[in-house]
Amino acid sequence: MIAATRLPLMTTTQDLNILLVEDDEVDVMNVQRALKKNNSTATLSRAANGIEALAMLRSNSHIPQKHNSKLLILLDLNMPQMGGLEFLKELRADPALRKLPVVILTTSMQDSEIAAAYEYHVAGYIIKPITFSSFVEKIDALNRYWSMSELPAPV
Repeated sequence: MIAATRLPLMTTTQDLNILLVEDDEVDVMNVQRALKKNNSTATLSRAANGIEALAMLRSNSHIPQKHNSKLLILLDLNMPQMGGLEFLKELRADPALRKLPVVILTTSMQDSEIAAAYEYHVAGYIIKPITFSSFVEKIDALNRYWSMSELPAPV
């Protein structure tokens, strides 16, 4: 029998920037705490709704621009002014922004919202866990995956 050997994970040299589009302060703090607990080097920016997020993305303000960086959008669906699905519709209609990866991070388990999100080509749909330890595990897995993935640089 051949013994299995563990190979070290190869990581990219790109820095991960996360734009969290979330209106709930507790959920924002949970993401911040989970990243810190996982010793993440990701840079976190925050928009309170879809309108604010689009303005940030279009103006390039508030999003760190590093030489070798990539951007991931973590998006809640249920927000005031412009919810997540409306944001996705606008994002995908914008030629400069349409290719940005988006992962949904929400409490909604409605099949119709899950299907609608994937119609807008989201990269994933994560239900917010109830316990903080589960939340930390999901954010860690998300961070590790996207840190290794090749993405275009932020716009």
